[in-house]
Amino acid sequence: MSTSPSSPPDARQRRTILVTVCVALMAVIASVSGLNVAQPDLAVAFDASQSTILWIINIYTLSLAALLLPLGAIGDRLGRKPMLLAGLTLFGVASAVAGLAPSSGVMLAARLLSGVGAAMIMPITLAVITSTFPEEERGRAIGVWTGVAGGGGILGMFLSAALVDVASWRWLFVLPVVLVAVALAMTLRSVPDSRERSGHSFDTVGALTSVVAVVGLIFVLQEGPERGWSAPVTVLSLVVGVLAAVAFVTWELRRRDASLLDVRLFRERGLAGGSVTLLTVFGVQAGIFVVLFPFFQAVLGWSGLLSTLALMPMAVLMMLTSGLAPKLAARVGSRATMAAGIALAGAGLALMAALVSVGGGYLSVLPGMLAMGTGMGLSMTPSTEAITGALPRERQGVASALNDVTREFGTALGVALLGALLSAGYRGAIGSRLDGVPRGAADTAREGVANAVEVAPATGPHARALVRAARESFVDGWQQAMWAGVAVMAALFLYIVLRGPRAQDVPVADGAGKQPEPVA
Repeated sequence: MSTSPSSPPDARQRRTILVTVCVALMAVIASVSGLNVAQPDLAVAFDASQSTILWIINIYTLSLAALLLPLGAIGDRLGRKPMLLAGLTLFGVASAVAGLAPSSGVMLAARLLSGVGAAMIMPITLAVITSTFPEEERGRAIGVWTGVAGGGGILGMFLSAALVDVASWRWLFVLPVVLVAVALAMTLRSVPDSRERSGHSFDTVGALTSVVAVVGLIFVLQEGPERGWSAPVTVLSLVVGVLAAVAFVTWELRRRDASLLDVRLFRERGLAGGSVTLLTVFGVQAGIFVVLFPFFQAVLGWSGLLSTLALMPMAVLMMLTSGLAPKLAARVGSRATMAAGIALAGAGLALMAALVSVGGGYLSVLPGMLAMGTGMGLSMTPSTEAITGALPRERQGVASALNDVTREFGTALGVALLGALLSAGYRGAIGSRLDGVPRGAADTAREGVANAVEVAPATGPHARALVRAARESFVDGWQQAMWAGVAVMAALFLYIVLRGPRAQDVPVADGAGKQPEPVA
């Protein structure tokens, strides 16, 4: 059973609630990608190694992903409004500490706590929507939420790059602190509280095994490319993550209705189709960024600010079509809308693979980016609805957390796999183009296109040829990664056409559409 305020919010209040949770979500999303643009500045400020800088960036994502499910479930029980307020407070304080950090150790601790706060915020923002908005408005509200979740990262990178260019990396944390302050004030005034009254004890074993599984598997995806896929720590992390995942599923099957996450629901088309779609789409999006930034900066010679600005057309289209997707789904169905979005995204990848060239510049990739943004926006909203609709209203914290964990796994997987394909394609292509280049410079050039551009001036008469060879080899690697993405999207398209959500799977299941009982 769940409880909520005795009088449901009116239309004006619901709009205020939607703005509030989107502001809170924006603070979390912007912090995921913001520090990527400041890596050189952080290394100088803390006299830190590249490994330490990557940990400063990755520990936030790791703690966020690991704690989403347990904290989402706790929010369902203790109350979504108190959890949101606590998460915003912790996140805001930790962000302020990070901005003032005197050392890499303090920065690491602050980023870890920021991830904990984000894990308290992120699932609650979506759970507030699904537990507050009536069924006929829920799709549009989720569309706005998914637009912010999908495009917010790009907007965050752009603002971060601008701040780094005109001020200092420490100013990167001003934006999340301001957003948190606004969200706190609006939450106190406008967000209603709702909570679950469960007849079962909290699934502590399920929570702990889920944390170990997520940490182990995300660690592999983050550190595998850096440490090596066969490194002892990578292999150990993979074994621990897989064993914990198996233990989690086994335990949850035993707990059945008392489980943290009823894994039996994955037999349903809605939950399975929505999860697979989000995993794949966000993986491809993350992989695209791995490819686009080196292309803009090392191949076209653009600044970080201009590179992030170049992504804005894709982000804007993604946000717009996320809001339009519910209307399309109401007309043609969720499965058809998801399939259309996946097909468009796949077509965007194919366009980028076919048209990209060193001489073509930005215009050679823009059509593919626009198709990608449109397709992602169309596929994300019905996928999210399918996931949240698979669990009852009183378990929306868990449903929202599952949605977020899927996105985080997809992002880590896409960066690891498409990044590896890009690197392998680049190394394979540049080897035959280094004839005559001094051995030391050639070895440096094999590490990546940015390395080749940096070392080229030291090669004397070979400089221009080396830069051209590196850029052309990068495009070869780009095409290899993009065609792999096309194959993945084609497989996803077939899966959704054959096994996608049916009309009865979306948007509600087993009481998800019932109005919560009023507080006595």
